[in-house]
Amino acid sequence: MKKKWVIIVVVLTGLGFLGWHIYQKSADSGKGLKGKRQDVPVAVEVEPVKKASIQQVGSFTGSLYPISKFILAPKIAGRLEKILVHIGDIVKGGQLVAVLDNNEYLQKVSEATAEVDVAKANLQERKSTIENAKREYERSVALRKKQILPESKFDAAESEFKTQQAKLKVAIAQVSQKEAALKIANVQLSYTQIQVPENNTLGHMVVGERFVDEGAMLAPNTPIAFVLDIKKLIAAIYVIERDYPKIQLGLEAIVSTDAFPGQIFNGKVIRIAPILQEKSRQARVEIEILNAQNFLKPWMFVRVQIQFDEHENATVVPVAALAKRNGTQGVFLADLKEQKVRFVPVTVGIVNGIQAELLNAPITGSVVTMGHHLLEDGSLIIIPGKS
Repeated sequence: MKKKWVIIVVVLTGLGFLGWHIYQKSADSGKGLKGKRQDVPVAVEVEPVKKASIQQVGSFTGSLYPISKFILAPKIAGRLEKILVHIGDIVKGGQLVAVLDNNEYLQKVSEATAEVDVAKANLQERKSTIENAKREYERSVALRKKQILPESKFDAAESEFKTQQAKLKVAIAQVSQKEAALKIANVQLSYTQIQVPENNTLGHMVVGERFVDEGAMLAPNTPIAFVLDIKKLIAAIYVIERDYPKIQLGLEAIVSTDAFPGQIFNGKVIRIAPILQEKSRQARVEIEILNAQNFLKPWMFVRVQIQFDEHENATVVPVAALAKRNGTQGVFLADLKEQKVRFVPVTVGIVNGIQAELLNAPITGSVVTMGHHLLEDGSLIIIPGKS
């Protein structure tokens, strides 16, 4: 039994020694390969460092909205007798759009007019009556002073005069009441004429939708037609928290849409929401666009570009030239004579997707744009196609 354990220990010791020997050979071989790899030139592409103007541009998407919109609807109930517009018709402020059956309201106007005439006639009668009462009262006053008229008759004349004065005031009030009722009847009659509001006479108003047809029975506030102004449109975009501080009122915007490929429309930032939505962490920004030729339509999908900043005569390199080594951002500056590269740490300014601005690196020459993932500081390079 003891002999068996001795054999097992010897075998395990031998296996351990063999494994350590293999590990050492592998490590030495790796070091040799690493040394050789550093000596092998890496094929790369380079681009020259340039001085150019660079812009910081934000790209967003959104939808178009009319600058004003409203629904035409009756304030009273009735049967729709005529509708005078269709989808796409151009309308103006004060234009008649629809007519309700007005027979009932015409009758109310006639009744109210008659009541006004009656009230005025009653007022005229009261005026005549008070004149008689006034003369009788004045005569009673004169006779009373001469001690001819008994006090009871004087009191009766005075009471009658005051009574007629009160009745005259009632008659005047009745006339005012009936005239007010006539005005209400005329207003209700006018409600049978559905018109475009006079206070909305901006640019180009069109009928966007028609909801009912002639003969329909309408309740108050039943939509008849949808009218919108498309002379100017609003592009609503949503800006993330990172870009929100860059948005300023008055910034110029370039708007494009799939409906008109290759064509751009100019706009301007006119409103910025003072808050970000809690769920999306985005803020609404509104851009006004002059739609002079009426090409753009509400609720089109649009792409918007807003220029935040521009630097003239900046040091720029292709974005592909940026690399990171040990957590430091930089570029590989190529020495074309020595066929070597040097890693130069840089601070990046504006990045527009194609070029990147270098702020604190006054470098010249060429930088590696392809193949730098195989490079270290001091690596040898070769540029295909160049001797």
